[in-house]
Amino acid sequence: MARRMSGAVSCCRQLSYLIRNPPCLPNLPDLNLRNSNSPLPNSIPISFPFPHSRSFAKKRNTQTCDDDYDSGDQDGGAFDIGATVKPAALSQMDAALDALARELTKLRTGRASVGMLDHIIVLANGMKIPLNGMAAVSVLDSKTLSVSPYDPATIKELEKAIVASPLGLNPKVDGQRLIAAIPPLTKEHMQAVCKLVTKSSEDAKQSIRRARQKALDTIKKSAPKKKGKEKAGSSISADDAKKLEKEVEELTKKYIKSVEDMSKAKEKEITES
Repeated sequence: MARRMSGAVSCCRQLSYLIRNPPCLPNLPDLNLRNSNSPLPNSIPISFPFPHSRSFAKKRNTQTCDDDYDSGDQDGGAFDIGATVKPAALSQMDAALDALARELTKLRTGRASVGMLDHIIVLANGMKIPLNGMAAVSVLDSKTLSVSPYDPATIKELEKAIVASPLGLNPKVDGQRLIAAIPPLTKEHMQAVCKLVTKSSEDAKQSIRRARQKALDTIKKSAPKKKGKEKAGSSISADDAKKLEKEVEELTKKYIKSVEDMSKAKEKEITES
């Protein structure tokens, strides 16, 4: 009996030692243990002294990060007004000129031009498609246009769209293309077209002046109110603000003159046709 008790005590001691000092496991095949909750077969559960790896991570100093963010807003947060206002005004004024050029192209004069049909929309196969996407337009002479469809089957749709446009053209089918003669303008038509030129010109000027006013408002909000007293968060001084305002004014005058030159050239083209 004493021998059995001694053997049991010896087994308990060995088991206790193995639990405290687990043996190294041999190389095992990849059993995808990461996603498995079942223990290894015939193995002793291994306990780790630290329950989670995040216990090693230092606590994030949120106060320091917030202080850095605030200091960035105060020191470097103010953007450079001079580098943004002028390019933005230029972009808006260029857009106004482009819009004017498109409007003037739509107006018919006594001379044939390739772009005079660009604004026409053709209804084909239930879809609305620009005419220049369905046909090639060319000038045969100063009074005649040629319209060659990419798909000859759409020639009737092209003819219908041109006749329905406000240009007053009456194209004729010539094989697989359309021939459109440009009729001379009457005095009444010339006056009506010149009025449209004036209206389009005024619209473009208004767009340019709106771009100018927007730029000046941005400069005014960013510049200090009193000379010698810099506004908090401002990256432009009073002198730089005045210089930038002057540049915007000169830019406005330049674009207004371009609008007037375009309108005069169009009116001359209309009256001399």
